Amino acid sequence: MARHAATAARAESLLGQPVVSTSPVAGGSICTTTRLRLTSGRSVVLKTRPHPPAGFFAAEAHGLRWLREAGGAPVPEVLAVTDDCLVLDWVEPARPSVEAAEAFGRVLAVTHRAGADVFGAERDGYVGLAPLPNRPLATWAEFYAARRVQPYLRLAVDRAAVTPEEAAHVQAALDRIDDLAGPAEPPARLHGDLWAGNVVWSTDTAWLIDPAAHGGHRETDLAMLALFGVPNLPHVLAAYDEAFPLADGWQRRVGLHQLHPLLVHAVLFGGSYGARAAAAARALLGR
Repeated sequence: MARHAATAARAESLLGQPVVSTSPVAGGSICTTTRLRLTSGRSVVLKTRPHPPAGFFAAEAHGLRWLREAGGAPVPEVLAVTDDCLVLDWVEPARPSVEAAEAFGRVLAVTHRAGADVFGAERDGYVGLAPLPNRPLATWAEFYAARRVQPYLRLAVDRAAVTPEEAAHVQAALDRIDDLAGPAEPPARLHGDLWAGNVVWSTDTAWLIDPAAHGGHRETDLAMLALFGVPNLPHVLAAYDEAFPLADGWQRRVGLHQLHPLLVHAVLFGGSYGARAAAAARALLGR
C-alpha cells in the first residue's frame, strides 16, 4: 500500500494531476510498471527502477519520441522522464487478430521508410539493461559487425556462454558479412529490440514499446519479430512486403540479423542461446 501511495505521489508531482487509482502491470523483470488512472479519466503508465544505468530512461524516451515522429507504427506518448522513471500513455491491450497483424505490417513499413541519418545513433543506448554502442559507421555491415555482434561475441566468450568453436563460426560469418548482407539499403528507422514482448496489440494494429531505436537495416526488426514468435507473423510480413517490398533473399538473411539478439541472450541468460547463434552462423555459411 505504501508503494502504491508513493507511486501515485510521484506521478502527481510529474504530471500535475491527481491520481485516482493505481494497479501493477504484470510482466517485465527490469522495471516496476504501474498503471495509474488520473482524475481526467486518462490512464498512464509509470515505469520505475532504483538506480538505473546512466541515461537509461532518457534513452528510452528519446527512442520512443523518434519512432513516434515517423507517423507509422503507433507509439505511446512520453509524458515525463527523469533519471529513475518514465511516464507514458497507457495502451489498452487486445487479443491479436489477422486484421491487426496486417495493419501492423503496413504501419511498420512506414516507420522504417522514415529512415535515419546514419547507421547508428547520436547516443548509446540499452537493450534491456545491456549497453548498446551506437556510434555510427559508414555501412550497415560495418555497424552491425562492430557495434552489435562483436562486442557481445567477446562477452559471450569471456563468460563461457559460447565455446571457442561456436565463436569461430560466428566470426567466420562476420568475416563474410559484406557478401551475406544482401543489397545495400539506406538506414531505416528501427525499433531495434522488436521481440513479441515489445509489441502491444490493440483492436486494430500493434503499438511499439521499449525500443533500442537506431538507424539500421529494416530486416533486423523483422528478424526479431520472428525470433520469439510474434502472433500472426506471416500476415505481418506479407502486408509489410506489399507496402515496402523486401530485397530478394531476405529469408536467407534472417539468421544473420538474429546473431546479435541471440548473443545478447547468451550473455544475459546462458542456456542454448550461444549454440543457436553458432547454428545460425553455420547455416549462413552453408556448413
